[in-house]
Amino acid sequence: MHKISTTIALFTLLLSQPVLFAQEFVSEAWVSDQGDGTYKNPILHADYSDPDICKVGDDFYMTASSFNAIPGLPILHSKDLVNWKLIGYALDRQPPFEHFSKPQHGNGVWAPAIRHHNGEFYIYYGDPDFGIYMIKSEDPAGPWEEPVLVEEGKGLIDACPLWDDDGKAYLVHAYAGSRAGIKSVVVVKPMNPEGTKVTGAGKLVFDGHDAHPTVEGTKFYKRNGYYYIFAPAGGVSTGWQLAMRAKHPYGPYEERIVMDQGKTDINGPHQGGWVELDNGENWFVHFQDKEAYGRIVHLQPMEWKNDWPVIGEDRDGDGKGQPVLRHKKPDVGRSYPIGTPQDSDEFDGNDISLQWQWHANPEATWAFVNPAAGKLRLFTDKLPDDSKNLWDAPNLLLQKFPAEEFKATTALEFHPNPKLDNEKAGLIVMGMSYAYISLESKDGEIHISQVVCEDAEHGKPERIAETVKLKGNKVQFRVEVTKGGKCTFGYSTNGSKFKSLGETFTAVPGKWIGAKVGLFAIRDTKINDSGFADIDWFRIEQ
Repeated sequence: MHKISTTIALFTLLLSQPVLFAQEFVSEAWVSDQGDGTYKNPILHADYSDPDICKVGDDFYMTASSFNAIPGLPILHSKDLVNWKLIGYALDRQPPFEHFSKPQHGNGVWAPAIRHHNGEFYIYYGDPDFGIYMIKSEDPAGPWEEPVLVEEGKGLIDACPLWDDDGKAYLVHAYAGSRAGIKSVVVVKPMNPEGTKVTGAGKLVFDGHDAHPTVEGTKFYKRNGYYYIFAPAGGVSTGWQLAMRAKHPYGPYEERIVMDQGKTDINGPHQGGWVELDNGENWFVHFQDKEAYGRIVHLQPMEWKNDWPVIGEDRDGDGKGQPVLRHKKPDVGRSYPIGTPQDSDEFDGNDISLQWQWHANPEATWAFVNPAAGKLRLFTDKLPDDSKNLWDAPNLLLQKFPAEEFKATTALEFHPNPKLDNEKAGLIVMGMSYAYISLESKDGEIHISQVVCEDAEHGKPERIAETVKLKGNKVQFRVEVTKGGKCTFGYSTNGSKFKSLGETFTAVPGKWIGAKVGLFAIRDTKINDSGFADIDWFRIEQ
């Protein structure tokens, strides 16, 4: 009897092993799930700008703007709308490929929409300089097909499809005034059923100039015989969430503000996506612009009253909600493990982790992941000839700020080319101004420097805040980010005691994005080979 019990116990233990290996990553910097059946906003304290969402069976999928960062169009997965995992990207490279081989700050993927139709996932996004693209896949984790240009044009942005019950298809979108010469208007256009081509000029269905300036970020739905266009208005950091409804896709549309800041500290709450659960609960994800931290993601309860959506909590019963800061989690029928997108990386797999993005379409020679050594090798790459600072460097390997306060620490070993001077490798906080701590080769020696570049976007030069000589070629770098984006850089040669270096730097946003933190390896001259830095690990802590 004892042997039988032991056998059963061992068998049970073996069955449990895959679960151990399947444990979700949990960030040390930010977790929304409170572990007591509630969550706190934001659900993602990271710059997943202009989020959109869809539900397929018991699974939820989200995508977001990626602008010029590659890979682009992140794909996040959740079982409960609170705990999310980054599972892939829809864009390995961004078209036109040559154009995006150089940093195109603020350009590229704007405000995508994700939908599931006829067994396939579709993402539509507007590139303000080239037009509206569609990309699709049967598996949201990829691979995704090559993007299809649905409509060519300047300033066509924030597109979303709708496949109607009668088989007809429509596309709604807004306009970027900087390219189109007009903004604050919304159009609906006919589209072929395959979703690959707009088939007519369509109709302007909403003019926001009088009451809803900068209306954009459109999402298209149908419910209870009404066509709905959800759209933010009033500006990224100061606006509100608008809903429009009509009995026909081309209108006429009524409008109503369905969420604004109210009496909360959540500024500009808007632009996102709606999902309905099997039990009838309704939820809405949206962003809040938080300056250097980017457009962070919130989750709001939503209900329907008289065929109008009410997002958040409606305290005075006027049909307009305000954001909740903490709330009971969505009722999806069961509990799921706490999990977050990955931020730390030990570089012990076959590739870098998914949170990393390059500043432009990458070259194969920039990085080599060696799983046997458990290290990432970054080869120094020559800065473009016309570059004035790292704003123009395509080979910056960056990730989003994961929380309001955190520490990012990395261990590296520098191997500069003995035939070159001024090779650099280091840890950077990047935005329209930036700062970094780096190792630099000079006359056969290696120096540690903290460098600041203010107003990098307009070509201002870097300045060295402080420099010290390093004995050897191994070091740990750290940046500590505190409230308000205050960044303090330091280094350690023994892995335990860190010395501050240079001056405090206040992080600022990039072009339409939050500040980012990450790694780089550069040089300013070119010969027949390069030096490199071996990155042992990169860790985010509270």
